[in-house]
Amino acid sequence: MGMDLETVKIIEKRLAGERLSLSDGIQLLQDADLLSLGQGADLIRNKMHPENVVTFVIDRNINYTNICSCQCKFCAYYCKPGDPKGFILSREDLHAKIKETVEVGGTQLLIQGGLHPDLGLEYFEEMLRDIKSHFNIHIHSFSPPEIWDLAEKSKLSLEEVIGRLRAAGLDSIPGGGAEILEDRVRHLISPNKIKWEQWMDVMTTAHRLGMKSTATMMFGHVETYEERILHMLHVREAQDRTGGFTAFIPWSFAPSNTELGGEGSTGVEYLRTLAVARLMLDNVPNIQASWVTQGAKMAQVALRFGANDFGSTMLEENVVRAAGVQTRVPLREIIRCIEDAGYQAVQRNTHYERLKVYGKEV
Repeated sequence: MGMDLETVKIIEKRLAGERLSLSDGIQLLQDADLLSLGQGADLIRNKMHPENVVTFVIDRNINYTNICSCQCKFCAYYCKPGDPKGFILSREDLHAKIKETVEVGGTQLLIQGGLHPDLGLEYFEEMLRDIKSHFNIHIHSFSPPEIWDLAEKSKLSLEEVIGRLRAAGLDSIPGGGAEILEDRVRHLISPNKIKWEQWMDVMTTAHRLGMKSTATMMFGHVETYEERILHMLHVREAQDRTGGFTAFIPWSFAPSNTELGGEGSTGVEYLRTLAVARLMLDNVPNIQASWVTQGAKMAQVALRFGANDFGSTMLEENVVRAAGVQTRVPLREIIRCIEDAGYQAVQRNTHYERLKVYGKEV
């Protein structure tokens, strides 16, 4: 199968430094020959990251509660308020998990939970201050739905809420809860979750206050190709305004044990979407491979389809696991995966600063 001319034309346009349009993106997702698309994305990746390096971060995912009033149809992790399986993590358990993370060289905490009806802003301020007074670690936590929920509960503006969380120790915000940034889709899969503009408001407000964040996309359920590309364009437009997104992380929906159910995405569909994201998002520096949902082999292939980052070691991950995806990749394995794919493995921090080059110290 040769290179199809339409694909070549679009990829050449991007290589010449031009922006791709909505129709370019849809065309690539729908019709591009997979390998041509991968090659194009790989060329752009090499242009943006000329050294032969793949980065990763050592962190831990900590869920402080599984009690959630949002009840998204794609989630297999939450409990309704009042459910006996519901929990709130104790301070002792939280500290033990953080201590363990720091001891293995972890630099980042990803603390997330549900929209718990009884936990207010003060609870989180106290949690953040407490962590910072005991540990030297970057807190990359609380996704936009959680922050929006706190603003609603406390009747304060987003600025005030984010400002207070930041003053208490919040360093950056993860891109969770984005799913697909189009309200038709959100209404179907997470009717109780904030609308896409509200998600973006949280992010751009944080960016204005000097904080960085990531953006994610969960695809392969009810969205159309057009909605997938619109999602990327919303991120690109916000990035033009604020420059606050450090990375884009697409992952495929894991259907097991969820109310939404369905087939989930194939590996090919994942690689296609990842490559198109690298081509569309000309202003987002890093694209992360998702071994958590894809497994290590597919994540290695992703490094030739536009990804330049292997995400995190995730010493603990519960939400994707609850949906039946069991992927555990310890640190040694991540380094081996990166090296076997032909790159040098580099441990980074949340801001993509290099901490350790494997084989030599920075």
